[in-house]
Amino acid sequence: MAQVVDTSDFRPGLKIKWEGGMWVILECSHHKMGRGGAIVRGKLRNLETGSSVDQSFKSGERFERIVFDERPAQYQYKDGDSYVFMDMESYDQVYLTEDMLGDAVKYLIDDLEVSFDMYEDRVMGIELPNSVAMQITDTPPGFKGDTASGGGKPATTETGLVVTVPFFVENGETVLVDTRTGEYLERAKKS
Repeated sequence: MAQVVDTSDFRPGLKIKWEGGMWVILECSHHKMGRGGAIVRGKLRNLETGSSVDQSFKSGERFERIVFDERPAQYQYKDGDSYVFMDMESYDQVYLTEDMLGDAVKYLIDDLEVSFDMYEDRVMGIELPNSVAMQITDTPPGFKGDTASGGGKPATTETGLVVTVPFFVENGETVLVDTRTGEYLERAKKS
């Protein structure tokens, strides 16, 4: 039985059927209009083509929610324009494009364990773990007294993702980054 959601359920990551396609919500915001009803503005990405659109919906509009089957996989390497994953059940190599992966490519480090989002035996995308340990490759040095102002400094990770880290984090350190928000969580524990 199909799950139905309306615009009040919209949040980043929700996958819906709309206009004959499968879409994931990237951003959404609710707006109350003066005399009329509320509207929901959102940015959506088509899971099949990778194209993105900005769209407004009337409050209360209903959509079929897409629920994917998940299958364990592991990121292997980048091959030209494709990202190569190993299906952990069949051990087949699966090639996915940046259009299919979206912002997930910023978090792909070697041997990262992910889940394939499967729909009718087709890979539609991946589900990342909530946090990923990434090495800092470039960040300015911290100076004594910097911590008094709070805040942080920009740091580039091994994948090119830029995160704001505390002043004490240095080049070569490994930090945990939240894949849902792109924010620094903590230094990774040394094993």
